[in-house]
Amino acid sequence: MQEARKIRILIIDDDVDFREMLRMLLAAEGYAPEVAEDAVEGGKALLAKQPDLIICDVRMPYLDGLELLSLLRASEGTGNLPVILVSGRSDIDILGKASQLGASDYLIKPITRDRLLESIKTCLRQASDERSAP
Repeated sequence: MQEARKIRILIIDDDVDFREMLRMLLAAEGYAPEVAEDAVEGGKALLAKQPDLIICDVRMPYLDGLELLSLLRASEGTGNLPVILVSGRSDIDILGKASQLGASDYLIKPITRDRLLESIKTCLRQASDERSAP
């Protein structure tokens, strides 16, 4: 009997402690998490093998989460990939831009375990529904 494929989640965050906490939490929940320290490394991981979902910090060096989201949405291969943006700030302008760019969700740090898992399940379900729609 073939083992079910684990859902791959790419975590892109320059905060090593937060990134590792998410990685451990998601692994414990049965997901296959991968981590990247910034959007450049995240882009390389994406090119190697596309994940099922991305959790990305908004504020990072080189390329921020909004810029990465814009690039993902502009590409045919990643245009519908679920992206959850996370930030330590609840700036209304950033929230508006994230929504305009098509972020699947926007979470404010600190994030509770239950809120994160609920967001992941909702985003994955919506992506699945969109793929199966005629």
